[in-house]
Amino acid sequence: MRLNKILKNTLLVLMACVALTACATKKEVSNVEISGQMQGDVYTGTDTVEYLADGVPDRVFFATNESILTTASRETLRAQAAWLRKNPGINVVLEGHADERGTREYNLALGERRANAAKDYLMTYGISSDRITVLSYGKERPVDSGSNPLAWSKNRRSVTVKAN
Repeated sequence: MRLNKILKNTLLVLMACVALTACATKKEVSNVEISGQMQGDVYTGTDTVEYLADGVPDRVFFATNESILTTASRETLRAQAAWLRKNPGINVVLEGHADERGTREYNLALGERRANAAKDYLMTYGISSDRITVLSYGKERPVDSGSNPLAWSKNRRSVTVKAN
């Protein structure tokens, strides 16, 4: 009798789970292909890029939840390092940024990791850590306020600015 009751209860729970699963809705994620401006989920366009110096871009971009430098980011940072070596009296601030997704705390930490990744790379090319300050803004200063993959990819960045 007790075994029968356990079996009935188990069957009832199983049927409820199946019914609830059938009611779940699936959110469709659209794959927007933006040619020339995105490679995977990393921004490759130039409409938000400014220049640290003539021909030296001021920012590098990152994949979602990543602080690993892309090939394009390393090329940009090599150009920045070459320019900084020619201008030893100039110090810089590396500003780390994130997109709007995630908590404030998570994005501040992610922005700091991104700025530190850029700093570490500049240091491998002979730029003294004394000349580089790291600052994270997290998601607080978006360059594009949209809520779509292109806007998010523009906001996942590290920007090199001259220190005052």
